[in-house]
Amino acid sequence: MEYKDTLNLPKTKFKMKANLAQEEPKLLEFWEEQETYKKVLEKKKNLKKYILHDGPPYANGKIHIGTAYNKILKDIIPKYKSMKGYNSCYVPGWDTHGLPIEFQVTKDMKVGLSEVDPVELRKKCTEYAKYYINVQREEFKRLGVMGEWENPYLTLNPAYEAEQIEIFKKMFSKGYIYKGLKPVYWCAHCETALAAAEIEYHNKESSSIYVKFLVKDSLKKVFPESTEEKNFVLIWTTTPWTIPGNMAVALHPDIEYSLVETEEGNLLLASALVEKVMKEIKIVDYKIIGKAKGKLFEGLKCKHPIFDRDSLMILGDHVLLDEGSGCVHTAPGHGQEDYEIGIKYKIPIFTTLDNQGKFNQEGGKFKGLTYKEGNIAVIEELNKNGALLKVGKIMHSYPHCWRCKKPVVFRATEQWFVNIEAFRDLALKEIERVQFVPAWGKEKMYGMVESRTDWCISRQRVWGVPLPVFYCKGCGEIIVNEETINSVKKLFLEKGSDSWFALSAQEILPKDYQCPHCQGKDFEKEKDIMDVWFDSGCSHAAVLKKREELHWPAEMYLEGTDQHRGWFQTSLLTSVAAFGKAPYKTVLTHGFIVDAEGRKMSKSIGNVIAPQEIIEKYGADILRLWVASSDYRTDIRISSKILDQLVEIYRRVRNTARFILGNLSDFNPDTDVVSYDKLNELDRLVLSNFQNLVKRVNESYDKFEFHSLYHEIHNFCAVDLSSFYLDIIKDRLYTAFADSEERRAAQTVLYQIINDLVKLIAPVLSFTAEEIWQYLREIEKSEESVFLASWPEVNENYMDRNLEKKWDNILKIRKDVLKALEIKRGEGFIGNSLEAQVNIYTEDKEIYDYLISFKDQLETIFIVSKTDIVRGKGEKGLSSDAYTGVEFPDIKVLITRAPGKKCERCWCDSETVGGDQKYPTICEKCAKVMHEHFEE
Repeated sequence: MEYKDTLNLPKTKFKMKANLAQEEPKLLEFWEEQETYKKVLEKKKNLKKYILHDGPPYANGKIHIGTAYNKILKDIIPKYKSMKGYNSCYVPGWDTHGLPIEFQVTKDMKVGLSEVDPVELRKKCTEYAKYYINVQREEFKRLGVMGEWENPYLTLNPAYEAEQIEIFKKMFSKGYIYKGLKPVYWCAHCETALAAAEIEYHNKESSSIYVKFLVKDSLKKVFPESTEEKNFVLIWTTTPWTIPGNMAVALHPDIEYSLVETEEGNLLLASALVEKVMKEIKIVDYKIIGKAKGKLFEGLKCKHPIFDRDSLMILGDHVLLDEGSGCVHTAPGHGQEDYEIGIKYKIPIFTTLDNQGKFNQEGGKFKGLTYKEGNIAVIEELNKNGALLKVGKIMHSYPHCWRCKKPVVFRATEQWFVNIEAFRDLALKEIERVQFVPAWGKEKMYGMVESRTDWCISRQRVWGVPLPVFYCKGCGEIIVNEETINSVKKLFLEKGSDSWFALSAQEILPKDYQCPHCQGKDFEKEKDIMDVWFDSGCSHAAVLKKREELHWPAEMYLEGTDQHRGWFQTSLLTSVAAFGKAPYKTVLTHGFIVDAEGRKMSKSIGNVIAPQEIIEKYGADILRLWVASSDYRTDIRISSKILDQLVEIYRRVRNTARFILGNLSDFNPDTDVVSYDKLNELDRLVLSNFQNLVKRVNESYDKFEFHSLYHEIHNFCAVDLSSFYLDIIKDRLYTAFADSEERRAAQTVLYQIINDLVKLIAPVLSFTAEEIWQYLREIEKSEESVFLASWPEVNENYMDRNLEKKWDNILKIRKDVLKALEIKRGEGFIGNSLEAQVNIYTEDKEIYDYLISFKDQLETIFIVSKTDIVRGKGEKGLSSDAYTGVEFPDIKVLITRAPGKKCERCWCDSETVGGDQKYPTICEKCAKVMHEHFEE
């Protein structure tokens, strides 16, 4: 018999090379065939619920790396909560209405919005959305995300749309929804109003102009020295095209203003800006006539620099001194602050632009020009009139449309609004009740809602849920009441919102319905649809309240940081308005995905990394590991280098599992488990350390600190196991008799660790955990999937603080010994550490006694053939060749060659080799095993 046949070498079919890209689809098939998720829900159905409500991604293309990150992050939490003992059903959803899909469909049809039948267009939009729902569904499943994929929620479903109408009814009945003329973000290219959440800010070069408005009223009361004919108020603007809409000039009541005598007349501007402005408009000779507070100018009239009308001098706290002249050009139809102050002073509100961004009749001589063309024409007209003092260029952050990426304008139009002021205090109270992760999200959300007055919910498009509003043709009154809305809701529930466009107003309204104002019977429908953020913002009512497996409010909403002004906020507003309470208990926010240098992903830069490419090259578990390893509280970096590093970390975890599985091939938990009291100190130490890991990982999951648990698990596998325990017990596992208590003790520890470790990694490394679990089931039959297993809890009986403390110093000494061995190996003095004898010298009696207490274990701990502990300095010349401890400075380590010969069976150098006549080439320990167990 050869000695190698007497060794217990590892045996497992668990592969060293993961081949995740090829193997993961097989596990997806396994989960599908076994109906794993369905079984998880069935097992947990009577337990306490923990619901993470899915913020619906938009159904208009393949998923990108940000979508993948978001979905994986969402998947980790329900998996953990479910294994932990909750009923944590995850219902994915899709946002399906809105401009991007309509835009793409009309582009594919090569028609304008006015050239296509609305019903036909909506049919095409539905097909487009459903196509990409199916595409994204498969991509999300490939990520390992578990959920009710065959029964998701879609904002285009009739039941969803009907519930959205119900929310509109509740809000309208409370007086929260109204129609009004107000300036809104308007995209001339897409011809629709936009919500704040649909605005992106990009740098834009604009023309900046200084314009003087002739003061028609006398300034003698304020400045006795002034002349009557040459007084002007000086304004500055970066939107010259809005000058035709000017109705006033705003000054701050408490800012000091100077009247400055110049070659261009007497100019009124803020005193603090005189020097800067004069330099900009290139006026060298000037003299200050007088100074006065802004409040003294209220009500004075100026002449509009182009049209034959007055511009009123008014007061506003929004006037600042950071740029311009301190005198603000005010066009109430083209700015929020302008509008608000216009209402205060009862100044007419009107827009000079039509839907396409062209000047209308209010634009006078500029009618028909686009606002871009108007910029040039207005500047020319001001120059001709002698009102223009300076034209310049400025690069500034400017609002752009989220879809077409073109600059937008502020334009006063009749729109439907939610009056947020009416319930804002309640919304703010609810924000205070919600837990935000990270905590700064609360302040961000609070500030946004606190400063918001209204929400424009109407859009001039076709693909969406219509506003359930009618107009009486007889008297022109708006018709919205419980009876009419209920009729619309019933229709949508039965036939979907396409029916709004297919049927007449009379066919939708109750039979023989009469106008409550004039008893007329002739009506027309509202042409606008609802803001898509209103659609998705109603998901708490349409999904959480309607599906039996869910509940309201949800435990968590989880999205990117941009959703503080998007879905988080619209969900809050509709929920508070309709039900008086926030729809969520916790809001978790993650940052944006950037490259290794912190740059935003951009096709033009060439730094875009597609999740599909990562999966094809590395596998989805590497993508999932990246998600868990990143700190989502800041922007998240990704690059090929980062992924390669994660591959190495994954290999360490996988190889740790493979080593353990290989050494459990002959272990039967029913017969081979060694009781805790019979384990040696090393075994009990690693069990105690593992319980500490379980405790820390549980805490990290509970705090949603996934990057922390990633580090904890990786360090335990790499340091506590691979570099320490597994390294030390190899000799025991391989060379001791297979059924010996010492070997079974090590296997007992390994089995307990891997059985719990696989569960700890399952929410993150879902594919690998399932793969490991199936091999564990060959050792002991258990739940058919790791996701049906119970979450590991801390075993307090295994936690031994005294033992950990006792071993703390020996572990430090071990690091110094390993370093000394490494140095000698580098010098060529030894090869394998088993060729070495470790001699430790110390003058400290306490340290000496401590080391002596480990005397019988030191060869095993250091993985050497012999050790010697010496109290004192040692032999002459020791200091020059010995290694002085770094971790433990009170010792010196001298490496010498171990005496004796190499054992052919265990490879240790031993003086007992040759002492056994029958087995002369092996050591005494191995010979004993041979005599007792391998002789015929």
